[in-house]
Amino acid sequence: MLELTEKLDKPQTSTGVLLLPFEVRQKSRFRAVLADGRDVGVSIERGSVLRHGDFLGDGAGQAIAVEAAPERVSTVYVDNRQLLARAAYHLGNRHVPLQVGTGWLRYLEDHVLDGMCEQLGLTIRHENQPFEPESGAYGHHHSHE
Repeated sequence: MLELTEKLDKPQTSTGVLLLPFEVRQKSRFRAVLADGRDVGVSIERGSVLRHGDFLGDGAGQAIAVEAAPERVSTVYVDNRQLLARAAYHLGNRHVPLQVGTGWLRYLEDHVLDGMCEQLGLTIRHENQPFEPESGAYGHHHSHE
């Protein structure tokens, strides 16, 4: 089994792909299977969150690309900026991971949150999409366009 123990800043060439849902990308220690079938064990610094586009290494030259797996999400598309801001405010008050794009918000599918958004007058679309939520005010920021 390949042991991945470090996040790489600038890998040279990817030697494999690790496709993971957000729930797993929040963990610092786990086992998984690469796209090519190889088993891997990941043990990185506690508190690390893996993002789409990150690379993991084994200290011996392996550079494994991390990709966000498609998963069941609820996406709210709206042209009304005030309504979009209200939805973001209410979802943020529930401390759920939230992905923000131009004219849309996305969270992991949840019927309670869907109901709240519908009460605000929003239409929810259930999709299978990679989920890449905001990292928070003190984390590293990513663009989600």
